[in-house]
Amino acid sequence: MHHLTYDDVVRAAGRVAGHVRPVTVAPDRPGLWLALEQMQHTGSFKARGAHNFLAAHRESGTLPEAGVTIASGGNAGLACAWAARRLGVRATVFLPENAPHVKVARLRGYGADVRLVGTEYAQALAACEEFARTTGALASHAYDHPLIAAGAGTLVDEIRDRVPGLDTVVVAVGGGGLFAGVAAAAAHHGLRTVAVEPENCRALHEALKAGRVVDVTVDSVAADALGARRVTPLALTAAQDPSVTSVLVPDADIVRARQALWDDRRLAVEHAAATALAALAPGTGSYTPAEGETVAVVVCGANTDPGDLVGG
Repeated sequence: MHHLTYDDVVRAAGRVAGHVRPVTVAPDRPGLWLALEQMQHTGSFKARGAHNFLAAHRESGTLPEAGVTIASGGNAGLACAWAARRLGVRATVFLPENAPHVKVARLRGYGADVRLVGTEYAQALAACEEFARTTGALASHAYDHPLIAAGAGTLVDEIRDRVPGLDTVVVAVGGGGLFAGVAAAAAHHGLRTVAVEPENCRALHEALKAGRVVDVTVDSVAADALGARRVTPLALTAAQDPSVTSVLVPDADIVRARQALWDDRRLAVEHAAATALAALAPGTGSYTPAEGETVAVVVCGANTDPGDLVGG
């Protein structure tokens, strides 16, 4: 399935209601609002998709006894472990042996069975796939699934309810799960979606240019969260809608936007979360809102080491 509908998002909203934290919005400057989704459970928007994914499987009776498994030490792994605990489901998370201790500890804190395999992500992923094959556990992907994307899209109606006269939603793009969900909901309401990628992490931008999903090299300060080598077909289809604008931002602007969120608002966020805001940097940004346009920027995640923000 390469097309996500607003109905998918509405169904997801019904499943996540009462389980995820409704998004908080804050006015930034005239016409610009910040959607503070870094305050979500587990520190990122991914809690929405993870909960929708598992709840939908439970609903349809396709949640196996062996529970769910994922290979991710990042936001997706945390969200999967959190949602599994919420639903009383076993979660087995595979990571490379050199994964940061703090991530392993957080995953275990959510009740996940963490298995450390190999020295690279690819080895952990292979072990995860083997585990799913041999135990029947449900394999969860970080972003490449319609239920995951639909869950992320539940942000849009929440933002619309809170921001008067909303015209445009600005999101960062990695593999495209958040973007595909947001774009589906935004298009339904006649809103524009601005898809923002780091200049050297431009899987969506290149796919649009080629008219198909292509592999790109990944080299950005935001690559830990946005470093997908290719976008999902779902994201490409969503991006081909005329309501979508795709823009790129240089790493220097991402670093500056992240620092500004700390200096001006005391928000410690990951580089991925500052990427969307970087597109609106006054004077240098790659997206300039029209006169009177009301824009909401999704600040998507806070799983970062704030040590480099505060200075000595």
